[in-house]
Amino acid sequence: MLFRSGFMNLTPEQQALLNGEKGEMMAKVMKTLVMYGDTFGAERMVPVTSEYGHTVISYGLAALKPVYDLFDRLIDAGLTNGQKFTADPRPLDKNVPTSFLEDIVFKKIMYTQQDRFEEQLRKLGITDEDAYSCTCYVDQMGNKPKKGDVLSWAESSAVVYANSVLGARCNRNSGMIELMGSIAGFVPEFGLLTDEGRKATWIIDVRCEHKPEAQLLGSAIGMKVMEEVPYVRGLDKWLGTELDDEACTYLKDFGAATASNGAVGLFHIENLTPEVKEQGVALIKEGAQVYVIDDAELQRVQDNYPVIWKDKNAKPELCFVGCPHMTLKQMEDWADAIGEKLKANGMDKISVPTVFTASPAVIKELNKGVYASKLASYGVIVSYICPLMYMNNPLCKKKAVITSSNKLRTYTSARFYKENEILDIITAKEEKK
Repeated sequence: MLFRSGFMNLTPEQQALLNGEKGEMMAKVMKTLVMYGDTFGAERMVPVTSEYGHTVISYGLAALKPVYDLFDRLIDAGLTNGQKFTADPRPLDKNVPTSFLEDIVFKKIMYTQQDRFEEQLRKLGITDEDAYSCTCYVDQMGNKPKKGDVLSWAESSAVVYANSVLGARCNRNSGMIELMGSIAGFVPEFGLLTDEGRKATWIIDVRCEHKPEAQLLGSAIGMKVMEEVPYVRGLDKWLGTELDDEACTYLKDFGAATASNGAVGLFHIENLTPEVKEQGVALIKEGAQVYVIDDAELQRVQDNYPVIWKDKNAKPELCFVGCPHMTLKQMEDWADAIGEKLKANGMDKISVPTVFTASPAVIKELNKGVYASKLASYGVIVSYICPLMYMNNPLCKKKAVITSSNKLRTYTSARFYKENEILDIITAKEEKK
């Protein structure tokens, strides 16, 4: 077998892999990566330098059988010794409210391959049984890339966080490309892996009177700039100039909204994110467009979200908070806020079934303190699932589901409310019939 890239200059090691030195299957993996790079005009392949990988595919949908068949071929060829990795959240949790019919759809029609797929992930090198979360970079998960690391990831909310907040380098890859990059140990260098590709083509001037909701601000920016790189000015007024826990949590949710409501893979925050601290306005390309965001603009954006419930005035049946997964501090803050609101309203429990989602590792940490029992006493369910996978069930789509996640709103029938609005709704007294 002899195959050469149409554009890239490959090293002898890379060409040897391509020519079959480590077997036919590895050669096919390498050929796929080379063709991917050629498509985007990459001039070379660069090593993946992060300690761990991350895969966006974590759910055993019956429709993805060709993916599982390919995984079997990789495993049979012995290609399981690449990076250890984490994966996106599992799709099912018996603790999350479902009807009898919804359960049948989940288990007999949708996620019929879940056990098979998780066994494949174990053979391919997933770190452990708790390694399922879209926020693999939080401290409890242990998969936090270092500044300058080259990654082979695909999960959009994790890619934008790693690029922007951590200063790592990763393109928005597809689910299988990410795994192949980890197996081969190389990825094509283009886009967000290059200095030029990381420069901003948009300037975002935030002129709000109050701290803007992270998910709403991210949504507005994502819909405006789409896949381009924004340089945000004025946000450091509320976030400060250091990437502390509060700032990182805000940027987690902000970034997820830019990535899902648009296709942003990298943002820069003036006076805050690592590359801006080093390069400042040199990161802004000449001729960058300007988008001014004030409180009125954010309200306009929210008012224009479509409501696709059959009955737009329906009483909420379920609430999801945590897409992407919540941090430990977020759950603790929400628990305090719910407790105060319930007390003020003379109530003991929330009035809308509510699910907080977080990584298994964060949930374990939560369970060590008093907040797990507090949330349980208020009626809040804490789960490790992916709300998107829950809402993929056609029967669940018919529910009046509310959320503070703009990612969940974008991809499902869930209706978006700001966090303070969610708090009011789930702690409101039910009207007596």
